[in-house]
Amino acid sequence: MTESAWRQVVEKALKGADFDRKLTTRLYDGITLQPLYGQDAPAATADAAGLPGQAPYTRGTHALGQRQAGWDIRQEFTHPDVRQVSKEALEDLERGVSSVVLRLDAAAHAGLDPDTDAAEGLAGVDGIMIATADDLDTALAGVLLDICPVALKAGAGAVAAAAMLADVWTKRGVGADLARGAYNIDPVGTLAATGWLPQGLEKSLNDMAAVAARTAEEFPMVTAVGVSGEPWSNAGASEAQELGCMLATGVAYLRTMTEAGIDIDTACRQISFTLPVGTDFFSGIAKLRAARLLWAQVTAACGAAADAGKMVIHAETARRVLSQRDPWVNLLRVTVTSFAAGVGGADSVAAASYESALGLPTAFGRRVARNIQIILQEESHLAKVVDPAGGSWFVETLTRQLAERAWEEFQNIEKAGGIAAVLQDGSLAAALARTWDERRANIARRKDQLTGINEFPNLSEAPVDVAPADRVLLRRGMAARLKHVDRTPGFSTLDQFYNAARTGTLGGLTAALGGTPLRIDPLPNHRFAEDFEALRDASDEVATINGTRPSVFLANMGGVAQHTARATYARNFFEAGGIEAISSDGFDSPEAAAAAFRLSGAKIACLCGTDDQYEGGAAAMLAALKGAGATRLYVAGRPAAEAKAAYDAAGASEYIFMGCDALATLTAAHRHLGVN
Repeated sequence: MTESAWRQVVEKALKGADFDRKLTTRLYDGITLQPLYGQDAPAATADAAGLPGQAPYTRGTHALGQRQAGWDIRQEFTHPDVRQVSKEALEDLERGVSSVVLRLDAAAHAGLDPDTDAAEGLAGVDGIMIATADDLDTALAGVLLDICPVALKAGAGAVAAAAMLADVWTKRGVGADLARGAYNIDPVGTLAATGWLPQGLEKSLNDMAAVAARTAEEFPMVTAVGVSGEPWSNAGASEAQELGCMLATGVAYLRTMTEAGIDIDTACRQISFTLPVGTDFFSGIAKLRAARLLWAQVTAACGAAADAGKMVIHAETARRVLSQRDPWVNLLRVTVTSFAAGVGGADSVAAASYESALGLPTAFGRRVARNIQIILQEESHLAKVVDPAGGSWFVETLTRQLAERAWEEFQNIEKAGGIAAVLQDGSLAAALARTWDERRANIARRKDQLTGINEFPNLSEAPVDVAPADRVLLRRGMAARLKHVDRTPGFSTLDQFYNAARTGTLGGLTAALGGTPLRIDPLPNHRFAEDFEALRDASDEVATINGTRPSVFLANMGGVAQHTARATYARNFFEAGGIEAISSDGFDSPEAAAAAFRLSGAKIACLCGTDDQYEGGAAAMLAALKGAGATRLYVAGRPAAEAKAAYDAAGASEYIFMGCDALATLTAAHRHLGVN
């Protein structure tokens, strides 16, 4: 059957419904997903993608994929206590994790020591409290560094943290051919995420290049430079925008390193990439494949050898997809992101703990996170297939389309002066905000469905425990230990800086680098669930104070079979905003509904029934409810204009239906009920 013949059959089956509206999906990059892909689809052939292990590396950088050992199962550690980090790392490494990421706290990301006045409110927040090389050594106590790669996330403190990690490797006797990991020095990403670079951008870039040159000689299996998609993803970027920003950042780093005298092949090999993966499964796969293709294209244009254009990808669960409410659903989200990363050919994958949006991961959360990947590798045998997505007409087409959009984004950034220019003039933030606003509107209208959030909420969910941490006590202990440490090291060369890292502090070393500080407005940190969760938080506060939540009375018309569909819809609708639905088996008369409303304690009501029932009795029911004291009346459904006029006259305030702005309606309901 030809595609045109197939379409004729489908359109007949749709009985007049619009083909595109029913069967196609538009992504935020303007790509339209079709219901069917064939070998005649543009860019759908595997030949265009090359072969695994060969340029342009769309199908992976290894000829055998991950068949030999599977991808690197990586775990990120964020507990502020370095001793607890060591304990957690050893537990996880003994149970299947193969490398670690140490995320330093917000103080380190600002280039500060945790005990300083400037670090108030930052110390121990969202990461490990580390001030010295000894702290780093303690965090890695017991870890076999000759076989376990270590990656850092340290923001503005990355150069100092890199020198400290190098000192730990040296002190432990880890040879140059055995030390593996990533310093992830990312000045542009740091500026975007925090709005702050203590040394300014130019000095930070030069310091990055100096560390990269030293690292290439000292620890050739380590990458000094990191390009992260986290800041752009958290700010609301589409997949193509994220890739465009990452490409532009990578090119800026290549320019800096080559201008510093590093040859292009070495410069390319000094960069590793961190790609957040969301819950759109096929988009996640295509993003990783497109990233490799585009980076190979960039490095080839820069004159690098084909082998130097192999992109090293660390994939991780995108923070923005995780929810605080009904966090058990995060287990499904994390499974999807890890599955997509594995199929997409990531070199290493970090699965988020299901409760990480709430606070510090527990032992159970970390166990489930690592086991998700172990099951994918060992039971699903995902790593045994070379490029699992290869040859899929859908994935090949989506990869190429996404690459084309990302290349356009990259070119637009370059035309505007580069990533630093668009970041500092605010144009990039504005572009990302437009994409976020579009997504936010779709979430508000429940076009983008979030299970447990704007769909199927659970008001009776039990709170989830997170790991405890006494940041005040830890900070006090840190201050006592640093009391006699010299925080003003003197140095004039990079060798002297590395020597100073043995005894100095991260904040002192960072400050001693000099430069002129740069501050801009940081990019926002969004999560998809944040707006609806804010309503739920407000509802919880009311429940704590008053003993009961805000509520809505469901005026169900007739029998269960008649009102259940719209009553269920209304319950999900209102409870997504934390407004508890008071339901019943239905009412046969307006008087019965009015009497039940008076006893319910609710102030607002929603009429639920069929269109036929509405035609004969909605106006009377609404009038009775209004007479019983309902201060706001909703109707579940979208009546025709004539019927709506009659319902409005009877007291209807608003109508709830598929596609309406649920967030705006619920926010207005909160205001009406006096919920702040």
